[in-house]
Amino acid sequence: MITLYSGPLSLFSRKVEIALREKNLAFERIMVPFNQTTGYDPKHPEVVAINPKRQVPVLNDDGIVLYDSTVILEYLEDAYPEPPLLPLCPGARARCRLDELYADEIMLQALKPLMHRTTPPSTDQTRRLAQEADALIAEQALEKHYAVLEDRLAGRDFFGDAVSVADIALFMSVLFSLRLGGPSLAPFDGLSRWFERLKLRPAFTQAAVEIAEADRRLSFPLKRA
Repeated sequence: MITLYSGPLSLFSRKVEIALREKNLAFERIMVPFNQTTGYDPKHPEVVAINPKRQVPVLNDDGIVLYDSTVILEYLEDAYPEPPLLPLCPGARARCRLDELYADEIMLQALKPLMHRTTPPSTDQTRRLAQEADALIAEQALEKHYAVLEDRLAGRDFFGDAVSVADIALFMSVLFSLRLGGPSLAPFDGLSRWFERLKLRPAFTQAAVEIAEADRRLSFPLKRA
């Protein structure tokens, strides 16, 4: 049995969950404690023991213990190659990995300044105004990322010939942008249709629904300063 240590509002844990479900792999999910004031604290003792970064996701597959969502997805592709989530062609495979990296490392930088919007508001009004000013700059960066993704799609249904780790990672980045009050997808027709297409797939649907439910329980209502 595969065990996954996950978090209700962990972008990278949900990324792994989608991959497991797209591959039709049964797994036990252990949700670690989380709140918007202290984050993932107290740290789950098994996560701390396994992952020197002290964070989820952590996956245990019959004694093979892994952390970092990209490493986990690479392992799942090697251990459970059907259905594939990476292209077979080396060039397409490399492009897919770059698209995943774009989501995880480049878009993430523009998401971070928006994350205060679902946490307890600072009592310092000057700080609140500064946070929102940074968030508005980040929204402009996200719009530019949307334009890049629109061009990359080039009218296709997915970022490759079929659903891949690139689609999973980019879906999560776009989903978090929208849940944090980021820019609308309306001006980006291809990207908007891609996002709605993925939301109809059960693995993506479940992740989106559970994140929305976790926000209702754990997050402050989205308000701008």
